[in-house]
Amino acid sequence: MMLVDQIMTLAPVIPVLVIHDVAHARPIAEALVEGGLPALEVTLRTPCALDVIREMVKVEGAVVGAGTVLNPDDVRASVDAGARFLVSPGLTDPLANAAIASQLPFLPGTANAGDIMRGLDMGLTHFKFFPATANGGIPALKALAAPLFNARFCPTGGITEATAPDWLAIDAVLCVGGSWVVPAGKPDTAEIVRRAKAAAALGGAPISA
Repeated sequence: MMLVDQIMTLAPVIPVLVIHDVAHARPIAEALVEGGLPALEVTLRTPCALDVIREMVKVEGAVVGAGTVLNPDDVRASVDAGARFLVSPGLTDPLANAAIASQLPFLPGTANAGDIMRGLDMGLTHFKFFPATANGGIPALKALAAPLFNARFCPTGGITEATAPDWLAIDAVLCVGGSWVVPAGKPDTAEIVRRAKAAAALGGAPISA
């Protein structure tokens, strides 16, 4: 099992995926892996999301996680579907306890110092800063990261290919979450490969896990 920091350093961008058709799962995963983005966050925002995870985990080289994990039931369902890491928009005690008990790498959403401190008290050190842009952007994260120097972050929400390098330049940021790599609708795999390659190049050479 990979550790959370290993997953976060596979590539500078973790694509945040909202997929409405299971038939699109494997082509998207294959294109992203080919383009150099192996860590994939499938959000549990669609009725077929768990089936999408089941399909994507079959793709060689894909490290597939479940996003928008809200409660212990979501944790159990994600584990059963084969997810290799968990991402949530926030941090609650029931969710954190279930995620920690699952032993999967867990990236809980945080928006303020209290969230991060509660996570640190639970033994968590890696967090999603969400929603990144709406929550004060780079100045806010820098202000939080300074006193909470043991924490590492994946900012997500409102980040674009153009702004990602500025976020990645922050010492406490290991990667960013982004939805721009896979546009909505029927996947254009050649375009996804192109976007993935561009995203993978944002942080230089990937760090092998």
